[in-house]
Amino acid sequence: MLFDFTKIANLNGWEEQSDNVREVGMSKAALVLQKTKIFQRAVFFTMLNPQPNGAGFAGVRTETKLNLEGYSRFQIEMRGQGANSGYKICLRHKGLNDEPHPTYEQKFMAPMGEFRTVELPLDKFEPYYRGKKLDPSQVGYLDVKNITNFEFQIYGGVYSPIKQSGTSSLEINWVKAAH
Repeated sequence: MLFDFTKIANLNGWEEQSDNVREVGMSKAALVLQKTKIFQRAVFFTMLNPQPNGAGFAGVRTETKLNLEGYSRFQIEMRGQGANSGYKICLRHKGLNDEPHPTYEQKFMAPMGEFRTVELPLDKFEPYYRGKKLDPSQVGYLDVKNITNFEFQIYGGVYSPIKQSGTSSLEINWVKAAH
């Protein structure tokens, strides 16, 4: 178990990582714990306001120290609601957690309406820089033995035929590494 939002006491260490460099049209993200008498989970709220070409993103991330050698995939129990269902997980490695270093990303469609487990193979994470795919032979492959940053992100769709905008939420129970 990497992140068990059904039992975690707080979300200390998670911070927003959104497109806040633009003067207008910025997007916004927040990760909060939803606690009731019956259940607890994390909710990733987003307001995505991209540029016309789809440039824009909203995310939340945390620093980690993960060695996933011997594991083949992430499993994430979640459900989506709202205007968008296209999300991605962004990873960083070797302590290279900020610009100008690439992120290693994998997109997925959130199951809408009911909870399901989404699986993301570790060998399918590819390097990107500001939404543009990079050649891993030039920048390196993801070092699964040394993952130092984990991020949930919703994307606008720059360099993609799929364009997203508006408000959405992703309810997350847990994230596991699986063999």
